[in-house]
Amino acid sequence: MSPRRAELEEAFQGRKVLITGGLGFIGSTLARRLIDVNADVCLIDSLIPEYGGNPFNIAGIEDRVRVNVSDVRDAHSMRYLVHDRDYLFNLAGQTSHLDSMRDPYSDLDINCRAQLSILESCRQYNPAIKIVFASTRQVYGRPEYLPVDERHPLHPVDVNGINKMAGEWYHILYSDVHDVWACALRLTNTYGPRMRVKDARQTFLGIWIRSLVEARPFDVWDGAQLRDFTYVDDVADAFLRIALYPPARGQVFNLGGLEVVSLKALADALVEANGGGEYRLQPFPADRKRIDIGSYHANGRRIEEAVGWRPRVSLQPGLAATLAFYRQHLGRYL
Repeated sequence: MSPRRAELEEAFQGRKVLITGGLGFIGSTLARRLIDVNADVCLIDSLIPEYGGNPFNIAGIEDRVRVNVSDVRDAHSMRYLVHDRDYLFNLAGQTSHLDSMRDPYSDLDINCRAQLSILESCRQYNPAIKIVFASTRQVYGRPEYLPVDERHPLHPVDVNGINKMAGEWYHILYSDVHDVWACALRLTNTYGPRMRVKDARQTFLGIWIRSLVEARPFDVWDGAQLRDFTYVDDVADAFLRIALYPPARGQVFNLGGLEVVSLKALADALVEANGGGEYRLQPFPADRKRIDIGSYHANGRRIEEAVGWRPRVSLQPGLAATLAFYRQHLGRYL
């Protein structure tokens, strides 16, 4: 269920909102929602090429947001930027699982140490701020049962998952111990307009979409694994809803999708939405197989019971809207 516009206008109108990773995929979508209800929005992004920030993501709203090009690892900048904000949507991070295995120290620095620095800035300079942290299904590792609920054991299979888990739990700790209001959303496969498509650092689906728009075949590994997918507008709704729910403090919530599909079925749906295209079924590459989590889909009952959130956009129209966006703007994302 999406927040009613009147509810959002009342809650966020004139409120000062900070979004880390604000020029990225989810951050820019969230910024658009907040601008639409007249919030005062400041976006932080390092614009490091590997991490997904893209100035085109705020095309059309450039004059309605403030952009600070800085790195969340810069404690001095963060102290200044958090000091007068009412809400912080903390989306900055390194998302590539393979990159985390090749360069674990950078992943540690961004997904773990920087999160601690952000929280320290909030604790010292603005303890009244409300923080929603973007966590990931990757903290669960290979599922022991499906669908995965929040009580599932945490057993990450790569460096990225371990550091995201630590970043998440720093938020929960600071909420429990230091009276900083914080909670976390564990995201699954988020997709939609403005996602990264030039490589697979954000999601494999971006590569599939780029290949179809460029009229090239794409590779589907295995094909039998199950996944759920969440359209980015639904994810933005979840962030806004949970930020307005006082009992969310110190809690974690799964986000999931409306449908559970095999990767082969997803490829078929994408080709159908595109009006044609080709793909090849391939075995998993060895380097990825070692850190693959297998089939995954989330139990989202907890957030539905808490704030009435359920995803609204089903897969076929979501894929069609995403393809339409990249047919028009692909060059801006390569």
